[in-house]
Amino acid sequence: MNKPAFSALMVSCLLAILLMPFPAASAADGEKEILYWVAPMDANYRRDKPGKSPMGMELVPVYADDMGGDDNSVTIAPEVVQNLGVRTAVAERSRLWRGIDTVGYVDYDESKVSHIHLRTEGWIEGLVVESEGERVTKGQRLFSLYSPELVNAQEEFVQALNVGNKGLIRASRSRLDALGIPASQVKRLEKDRKPSQTIPIYAPQDGVVASLSVRDGMYVKPATRIMSLADLSGVWLLAEIFERQADWVRVGHPAEVSLAFLPGRTWEGKVEYIYPSLDPKTRTLKARLRFPNPDEALKPNMYANVKIYGGPRDDVIVIPIEALIRTGREERVIIARGEGRFESRPVRAGIESGEWVEILEGVESGEDIVVSGQFLIDSEASLKASMLRMTETDKSNGEQPVRRATGFGVIRGLIPGEGTINIEHEAVPALNWPPMQMDFRLQEGVSLEGLQVGDEVSFELAEHSDGFHVGAIRKLEAPE
Repeated sequence: MNKPAFSALMVSCLLAILLMPFPAASAADGEKEILYWVAPMDANYRRDKPGKSPMGMELVPVYADDMGGDDNSVTIAPEVVQNLGVRTAVAERSRLWRGIDTVGYVDYDESKVSHIHLRTEGWIEGLVVESEGERVTKGQRLFSLYSPELVNAQEEFVQALNVGNKGLIRASRSRLDALGIPASQVKRLEKDRKPSQTIPIYAPQDGVVASLSVRDGMYVKPATRIMSLADLSGVWLLAEIFERQADWVRVGHPAEVSLAFLPGRTWEGKVEYIYPSLDPKTRTLKARLRFPNPDEALKPNMYANVKIYGGPRDDVIVIPIEALIRTGREERVIIARGEGRFESRPVRAGIESGEWVEILEGVESGEDIVVSGQFLIDSEASLKASMLRMTETDKSNGEQPVRRATGFGVIRGLIPGEGTINIEHEAVPALNWPPMQMDFRLQEGVSLEGLQVGDEVSFELAEHSDGFHVGAIRKLEAPE
């Protein structure tokens, strides 16, 4: 048995157990008329008195009030309602914010990140930074570089100075600038005219070492990213927006952020940028928020809970989200109609915000909605609707309506050659028939094989011009 079927079976069994003690008392008190008793898991198994079904479950009574009502309504005794812990809430018109509850992660502010690359090849010497996460300040020496090309460029500049050729001096100076030699180093060289074997490289900003891909003595090229420096005084927060909520968020919408490691503290910000495409793996849209981080409490790669306020919807009908029943094919709620009567009603839900959901169709303002115990009530309403559909009138070949009903009884006579069977049947409420014994004709194709006088049977009746014919018949197994 698959999981949905097993779950439905358990729900129906639980409801049947909860209903057992009370219906008999109600009938005894004369409050309601019991038409018959039915097996909770087999609508075709009916009896005129309490007992057990072939599965060993207590039979459930069907009341005259219930049979005359809506297919999706059910009446439950007040004691059972109390035992089920049924709670209700009033559907009301209100303002509903398009609140987006999601998660995100802290990332470096890319406008505050700098990458260290060289403009020539060479060898790293005197590396000051040893690991990622170390803090550096602007102007601090990070390492020195030995490069034959830089040494040659310095010697050319010194020669141009010695010759005094202004054009050659300008060209040599421009080459030094293009190779990335600091201006302070060029001034020192111009003063003492002694080329340096290594050139110091300094930090362009304050921050921490976000990445480090070299070690002392390594040979590097211009394509090698030596390290990255990041300033944590401000950070980005990238929030993941579900695809179905992508249209709710706009640049400038306010947002609140909280982190698990700092309970009770929230950060307030605004949506700064919305990325133009969805992540193909997670099917989410990224929204970027920016936060100042003077105490560096927000650290890159931390997960955060994000609440984005996507703007209000005014004058909409809202109910608690826990009252909404989603089956995969449709959405339903249970309406409390008073005096123990409940109705299972299909609805069309709109946006969700926190503990509330918008109802677009199916519910009016002021109606009482069941928010606790609704799944058990919905199961009972579905069972009743299935029983009633067996006795509904339908149309045959687009002609006159054909009445159909289900009956239960005992075979008292068989005349196979004439296609006739005599049945002593119980009351048939759908046709307003009392208990009686009568002959029925069999529809073409109905077999009596395996049946004999004295068998208890259920049978399907269909109205024809010459009376009711048996369209299907089956033997009922005696309960153990």
